[in-house]
Amino acid sequence: MQEEQLIEGLRARDRKTTEYLYEKYSRALFAVIARIVSDKDIAEEVFHDAFIKITKKIDSYEESKGRLYTWMANICRNSAIDKLRSKEISQSGKTNGIDDFVYGLESQSGTMEQVEAIGVKELINNLNEDQRFIIDHIYFKGYTHSEVSEEFDIPLGTVKSRVRAALQVLKKNLHRI
Repeated sequence: MQEEQLIEGLRARDRKTTEYLYEKYSRALFAVIARIVSDKDIAEEVFHDAFIKITKKIDSYEESKGRLYTWMANICRNSAIDKLRSKEISQSGKTNGIDDFVYGLESQSGTMEQVEAIGVKELINNLNEDQRFIIDHIYFKGYTHSEVSEEFDIPLGTVKSRVRAALQVLKKNLHRI
């Protein structure tokens, strides 16, 4: 199913399209959450809630701002971060590094092919060491800009500049995937 058809079907609230979405994307989206929320039961709960949010908020998706998968992954990532910041979960349990993000779930969920297919590792490798460090901590470990600044003694403005620069590099290289 082409991305346009998928979006159309989701907006029409078509059940078969929703089933297709789940079948094709659930592993990769769950992997995004599982890298941030290490407890499998809580990660499954977050995934369930995020998947419902994706299907209900599909009308807010704008094709001009990026690909559907990126939009869905951001919803999952933000849901996982929100869960970690909730009173229910302690902030002390940070997640693994970027190599673990790319390779860590291979054995338990079979997502290796899907993560490789979206080109995460290849894109991240285009960043310099400082940018990779910042992106790893903010996007994959769930840190805020302020937390990175405080914990690693990097000025907040520098953190924000590195994020901005990293995102520009990633956008420039997006055509490779």
